[in-house]
Amino acid sequence: MSNEPFYKETDSYYTIKKWTEEFPGLKAGMTTRLGGNSKGCYDSLNMGLHVGDESQAVVKNRTLISRSLQFPLENWIGAEQTHGNRIHTAIPSDGGKGSLSYSTSIKDTDGFLTDHKNILLTMCYADCVPLYFLDKKTGKIGVAHAGWKGTVDEIGPAMITEFMDEGSLLPDLEVVIGPSICEKCYVVDDRVLNRVKKVLEDGNDLPYNLKEEGQYHLDLKKLNRLLLLQTGLDEQQIHTSGYCSSCSSEFYSFRRDDGKTGRMMSFIGWKEKM
Repeated sequence: MSNEPFYKETDSYYTIKKWTEEFPGLKAGMTTRLGGNSKGCYDSLNMGLHVGDESQAVVKNRTLISRSLQFPLENWIGAEQTHGNRIHTAIPSDGGKGSLSYSTSIKDTDGFLTDHKNILLTMCYADCVPLYFLDKKTGKIGVAHAGWKGTVDEIGPAMITEFMDEGSLLPDLEVVIGPSICEKCYVVDDRVLNRVKKVLEDGNDLPYNLKEEGQYHLDLKKLNRLLLLQTGLDEQQIHTSGYCSSCSSEFYSFRRDDGKTGRMMSFIGWKEKM
């Protein structure tokens, strides 16, 4: 995958190589399921505090990543994700919310953005699409959790709108679409597909195809890319990972594992100024 934006930094996480090389103070990437303390169906680097795993094991896992990134847990921010499109602008006083306890997470939120340093924005996944945002001129960053519901509720375009409302210019923005379930592994019904059709502009580049009557293969990454292009971004501003969370055993997959599984974590944050 020559154009793959994610580089395997350690067994436990990937980084967005292009961004972290261009901006050494930026930490951005996604964890795997390898190298942690969780047991059973959560084996082993489960980062989700809300899935039934022992919280002590999850905190140990998060501590391992915290040390590796040199980004203390008191500076992490986590969300109570609801598959919606609500976006929270993070400030320094949010630091630590959701990092050690799910009950302290930012409520009803599937997107974060900030222009503050020393804040690590985080979201959890097990097949849904992680979206990463960077204003290369101002350093403003963001991350979003896009399952099919959040995708058709246009959380990607909503993030672009938030950036622009806060002063960003469209040509300065880049988006990375992270590891998530691929088209071959993701089958949906007419109810989902009807929602998909409603948000797409007319065109032949469809992100789905018929599997059998009432069943369709849906490419969630491609759908998010198409919706982002509808905001006015061009192809060169959007970079898509080829990794599939369901195909690869190094990731958790809700579909593959019948819902009994852990969560990967996306992260993005500045440790210093640009």
